[in-house]
Formats: sequence, structure tokens, C-alpha cells
Amino acid sequence: MKAGLVILVLACGGAALLSQAPSGSPAPAQPGDLGFTYSAPSDWEVLSIPAMAQKKSEATENAGSEEEKKGLACLEPVLTARDRKSGSIVSVEALPFACFGHAMTSDDLPGFVAGAPEVLKQSFDLAEPVTATYALGSHSMWIERAHATLKDHPEIPFTVEITCGLLKKAAVCWMAVAGNEDALHAFEHGAVTLDGETSGALVPPTAFDKKPS
Repeated sequence: MKAGLVILVLACGGAALLSQAPSGSPAPAQPGDLGFTYSAPSDWEVLSIPAMAQKKSEATENAGSEEEKKGLACLEPVLTARDRKSGSIVSVEALPFACFGHAMTSDDLPGFVAGAPEVLKQSFDLAEPVTATYALGSHSMWIERAHATLKDHPEIPFTVEITCGLLKKAAVCWMAVAGNEDALHAFEHGAVTLDGETSGALVPPTAFDKKPS
């Protein structure tokens, strides 16, 4: 599947969501049937996302192959939440392999998310991107962090951070558009369970440490 498609709904929808009013109540995302849980920041509010469905439909129409169309059709929005104080957004998307037709491997992960920066540039001006890999238990994770400003509001700084991993039943990506350090830390410190393995934080503090050469 074309790199970055799983990010398209996250990235394009994220910009629109920054100006939306929240609805619903705080709640962790727990799609246990896909083999994972994620505890969103407890004081953030869950949003309804009509704009996301529209972006997904537009992306499906523009997909270059039947495989890409199938991948987009299979994407499941798991959670979108906003912190009112900072205007930050957290989004989670999953691609169930049962719907997609085959499982991905760790070799597929870099290509699966490599297009994320280009997709994000549709809504944000990005600077100083940094990528890394890290492990959560037996799961390999890919992560990217960049400074960002909305194209329509360059006076407002954000940090965009995306991390993705492969589970037994799905590929899952988490994205934060964080308005300050507290919001970024809240996103990273959400506890996760991946295929029965529990980690106290989605992104450990050593995730961006350089590995010995």
C-alpha cells in the first residue's frame, strides 16, 4: 500500500479539528478486538469527527491502485480527543489485517509511514523533522517529531508527533498535534497494551536517543 495513507486521515483531519468544538466525554480508546488499548489523557475531551469521513472519502477517490483504495476503506478511527487548554489534538487510526487481506511485517513498517511528512505538509509547515525507532516489549515502533505551524495560522506553533507499530491483527498509528510540552508529554505518557504486553507509556523518554553506531 502507498506509504503514508494511514496518516492521511489523521493529518488532513487534524487541521480541521483544531477549530472544531469538542463533544462527548473523556475516555480511553480500547479496541480490544484489535489487540491493543491506549489510555488517552484523562482530562481531554473526545471529539466527533465528521470531517474525517469526508477526508477519507476524498483520499479513497484519489488512490492510485485498488490496494490503496482497499487500505483506506479498511482504516478504522479509534480515537480523536482535544485538550481545550492548549488546543492540542490526539488521533488514533488502525488498519485491521482481516479487512485489508494480509498482514504486514516489520520490513513493511518504514514504507507504510514514510509518506507521512508529505501528507502533513498539506495542512502544516514543518521544520526540523526527526525520526527514530524504538521497542515496546516485542513490538518495533517508528516515530517522527517535527515543529509545525498551521498554514492558515503561522503565528501558532505546534509539535507534530506520529508513532506507528504492527500488531498481530492490525497496523496502528497514533498522532499528536501538541500546542505545548505538557500536551506532548500527556500524549506520550498514555499507557498502552499491545498484544497483551503492557507499557507504562506509548513513547518512552529514550525514544529519540541516538543508538551506538
